[in-house]
Amino acid sequence: MAAITVFGGAECRYFIPCYNPRLLKTGLSGHSSCWHIMTEQTTSQTPETHPKRPARRSRRRGGKAPTRARDNAWTLSDFQVPEEEGKLRFHDLDLPESLMHGIADLGFQYCSPIQARSLPFTLRAHDVVGKAQTGTGKTAAFLVTIITELLNHTIDDERFAGEARSLIIAPTRELVMQIAQDAKDLCKYTDLHVHTLVGGMDYDKQKRHLLENVCDILVATPGRLLDFAGSRDVYLDRVEVLVLDEADRMLDMGFIPQVRRIVRLTPPRENRQTLFFSATFTPEVLNLAEQWTVSPVSIEIEPDNVATDSVDQKVFIVSAKEKFRLLDGIMQQEAVESVIVFANRRDQCRRLQEKLRAKGFSVGLLSGDVPQGKRVKTLDDFKSGELKVLVATDVAGRGIHIDGVSHVINFTLPEEPEDYVHRIGRTGRAGKFGTSISFACEDDAFLLEPIQKLLGRELHCEQPGPELLGQD
Repeated sequence: MAAITVFGGAECRYFIPCYNPRLLKTGLSGHSSCWHIMTEQTTSQTPETHPKRPARRSRRRGGKAPTRARDNAWTLSDFQVPEEEGKLRFHDLDLPESLMHGIADLGFQYCSPIQARSLPFTLRAHDVVGKAQTGTGKTAAFLVTIITELLNHTIDDERFAGEARSLIIAPTRELVMQIAQDAKDLCKYTDLHVHTLVGGMDYDKQKRHLLENVCDILVATPGRLLDFAGSRDVYLDRVEVLVLDEADRMLDMGFIPQVRRIVRLTPPRENRQTLFFSATFTPEVLNLAEQWTVSPVSIEIEPDNVATDSVDQKVFIVSAKEKFRLLDGIMQQEAVESVIVFANRRDQCRRLQEKLRAKGFSVGLLSGDVPQGKRVKTLDDFKSGELKVLVATDVAGRGIHIDGVSHVINFTLPEEPEDYVHRIGRTGRAGKFGTSISFACEDDAFLLEPIQKLLGRELHCEQPGPELLGQD
């Protein structure tokens, strides 16, 4: 597809011909209330369409749109899902057929709790502030919203290279890439284009991709997105849907000043839809949500609603000196097929990788100081089974969504209780059972109490048997 350079004032945008209508949001006035949904709310509510997004705006007509990758032989009748009391089917949401085809391929049938509570509102253009951990299905919730919005409100005027229709901001490169892959899977039978912008990868290559196709869904880390915006290679003034994922993690990592600058580059909050997700609702997080949303629906999925029933959780009480011997003993067990080992610090992860490799294990390292290209290869090797063990920090681990992980081992207990839930959510996925094993020693056993408080249950603690305490 050819790109045409258009000069105007001090800026230069590359025009990509297409054949679609852009949605222009209108302002919202007179709304001060905030919808609030807790987890016990039923899915039978039918909210009214939000009044701030009904108007359409049309620019000049362009050329022919890209060919849609649709299988004309497939119809919704090929995707039969029976009704079940208390469950919301994707069929019940009046989604575009091309999106439903992608959903069918992924095997999704019924909405998860956060999807069932958010989609009836987000599909009617309401802003949402959601409290949800990893593994609740929140990624699919906001992607279904975005894709439906873009398909239902196409554009019949010119599109410019780097001019994003929707924007998803996430704190880590791995999470960005996972979200983008999920988006591509859902968009398989549409003509929507998904782009990623992450640090540690070739700038010119990412720019070239933006010039080759229009930007319908942009997924990015804050720093690299600002690089592109500052160089006028990305334009955010036409963003229709803004998603802020894992806001609490971005706050912890010091990204909020960058995110503020990014949000200011998007249309005013009254003229866009904003979906805001966080694992915790601290005063700082709620303050950000108030600044960036308009009359949002508030949804809370508590930790005991997170799907951890498929994870057998164990805690071994050991001394700090015995930890690696115990780890080695566990790794020798026949049931251990694919393992993620979490530690709190990068230096701990590096030492663990070296010691496990010396024991003959195929092991990869995932932490912030590993170059992006190597991190991508490490994840691919782990997914393919070439690597049996992945040692990771919490920041890097947030973006790991791999089916078939048999065990998660917390070599050190996380300092933040929410990170425990994120860690164990790496196993017991896709209908399979998994095992989470945590080591508690004299240095970190005190961290068990806040974890148990967050979970609302006690964790069974035991001494490891002599068969597990192999030689160091």
